[in-house]
Amino acid sequence: MEMLEKLSCAGIVPVIKVEDAADAVPLCKALADGGLPVAEITFRSDAAEEAIRRVHEELPEVILGAGTVLTKDQVDRAINAGATYIVSPGLNPEIVKYCQEKNVPIVPGTANPSDIEVALGLGLKTVKFFPAEPLGGLKLIKAMAAPYGAVTFLPTGGVTEQNLNDYLAFNKVIACGGSWMVPADAVANKDWKKIEDLTRSAVNKMLGLEIKHVGINSGSPEQSMKDAELLSKLLGWPIDERAKANFVGTGFEVMKVPFRGTHGHIAVACNSIKRARWHMERRGFAFDDESAIVKDGKLVAIYLKDEIAGFAIHLLQK
Repeated sequence: MEMLEKLSCAGIVPVIKVEDAADAVPLCKALADGGLPVAEITFRSDAAEEAIRRVHEELPEVILGAGTVLTKDQVDRAINAGATYIVSPGLNPEIVKYCQEKNVPIVPGTANPSDIEVALGLGLKTVKFFPAEPLGGLKLIKAMAAPYGAVTFLPTGGVTEQNLNDYLAFNKVIACGGSWMVPADAVANKDWKKIEDLTRSAVNKMLGLEIKHVGINSGSPEQSMKDAELLSKLLGWPIDERAKANFVGTGFEVMKVPFRGTHGHIAVACNSIKRARWHMERRGFAFDDESAIVKDGKLVAIYLKDEIAGFAIHLLQK
């Protein structure tokens, strides 16, 4: 998987400033434990190079980038320390070309159409949009995306847990950079638990996981209707009889014939199947690619390989 695709699957790129290199590993471990094995360590402190080196050596699973890279020397130091991609606040053609010569992905900062023209001239297709909110946020990104349809954006600057999903819902935004899950006071106090909790909250908000419905294997059309009638009586929800199942409201799908799962199935809706799958695979779960359902060229559902408590589980695109 290419680097930018990995960042797209992660969805959020924590942008961190490390004043003490000794903090880098526990900080990045807190991010990973919270669900984001990703870090952009910025060259806004003298500890950046050593911080990158320590994380690279001790947490090799972390997708590690170097941010606020302004010079060729910083590019070299970042790469030699273990960074696998480079991010800059602005667009310096000299730095872009230098990274391209070294075959290292770079996401340079852009602020307007002229910057994007330069980026396209350098062969880039993905750019950072910085500082996102002060420049006009998602509204400006959408306006610029109209004439530059091949360009994708990684907005950073003013992105928060509250506006994160607004950005990610736009298909030209591959991921968002942010530092809200790494507040300076938590780092200063070495409160790694707080960073882990904030990170987990951000990931949960991004994925938007919620139970859409529960499928029940009743075994026969007759039993399906009996079960549906009882659930309807209990909950006061209407019955919607369909070819293969009786729906009770939207919460229960009572199957007329046996379907996936020993007892049935559970549909878990999410904001992005691609991101939800990536994060769940990081948690140790596997998916059955043969179960994928694609409509109009888009993946709308896919099952886990294994059952949980006798239920098959599938993701459902919202």
